[in-house]
Amino acid sequence: MGRYILLFLAGILCLNISAQDLPKDVIVRKIWDEAKHNAFTDLIHFNGAFYCAFREGSGHVPGTDGLARILRSTDGKNWESIALLEKKGLDLRDPNFSITTSGKLMVIMGGSIYDNGELKGRKPHVSFSNKKGTKFSKPKDVRIDPEIIGWDWIWRVTWHNRTAYSLDYQIGPKEKDGPTSMYLVKSKNGKKFHKVSKIEMDGFPNEATVRFSKDGTLYAIIRRETGDKMGVFAKSKPPYTDWTYIKLNEQLGGPDFLFINDQEYILGTRTHRKGISPYTGFFIGSKNTDKLKEVLKLPSSGDNSYPGMVIHDGKLKLSYYSSHEGQANIYFAEIPLRYFEK
Repeated sequence: MGRYILLFLAGILCLNISAQDLPKDVIVRKIWDEAKHNAFTDLIHFNGAFYCAFREGSGHVPGTDGLARILRSTDGKNWESIALLEKKGLDLRDPNFSITTSGKLMVIMGGSIYDNGELKGRKPHVSFSNKKGTKFSKPKDVRIDPEIIGWDWIWRVTWHNRTAYSLDYQIGPKEKDGPTSMYLVKSKNGKKFHKVSKIEMDGFPNEATVRFSKDGTLYAIIRRETGDKMGVFAKSKPPYTDWTYIKLNEQLGGPDFLFINDQEYILGTRTHRKGISPYTGFFIGSKNTDKLKEVLKLPSSGDNSYPGMVIHDGKLKLSYYSSHEGQANIYFAEIPLRYFEK
């Protein structure tokens, strides 16, 4: 596989969604535009470097040519392509990072199966790095608890107490028209996941991010796409079989969130506003309220969003994609945390 070294100078990009100008200390850089469609990002900091993963393909959907590209940078400016994950006959989608208990990077991916452009099934796949984070294994099937196996998508994994947790959402061939379901699943090795509990929720729940508080409480932010389409903030205490839900005041797309203290969190998501193109927005939320307060919009429009987020050196460092410059490209941004702590 070829290797690429890319350098993009910092610059403020044109914001297509409104007349808002970015503050001078908010930096956005384009870091990849090699494929026809570059999208669905994630970001992690590992062994002193940032890693950005995303899908390369010919378009948003469908596609049998989806590949997972992984970039590495020590400074957020110079990016090197270190891996291109692929599997014949599969559209690998939405690669998301976590760090295993053995000190390796884990990349969980959706695997869509097409036949002449028609979706025939989904199989989650996983890849692991070596301990240096310089090489990645070939994607392999993830095994799902036979009690719940279906058209599975384990979208993002979070490790807690040496166990990997995720919300597995299942969509049949009729997509939003069903059948659909969602389960909390867990794994000790990232290769085989067991059912913990079912998420009882309407509105076609799907993409979700799971985080944990210091006392072991599990929190999840979940996208919904039918009914009122509002996102949900879910909560469960060990053993994670009973759930409470708060319906949020925003429609979500590709949501990621990080706690910044015991109560508040930063949420990044595709944001929907009447009369304008969807954009990549960042919000502050609290455990005990349904209200999300918008803090910042990044240059974005059309096909966009799916941020990956890291808090590092007093800043929110993040990846996202957007098509506001033409095709869908990958961007890296730095936002001082003070914008979320006011």
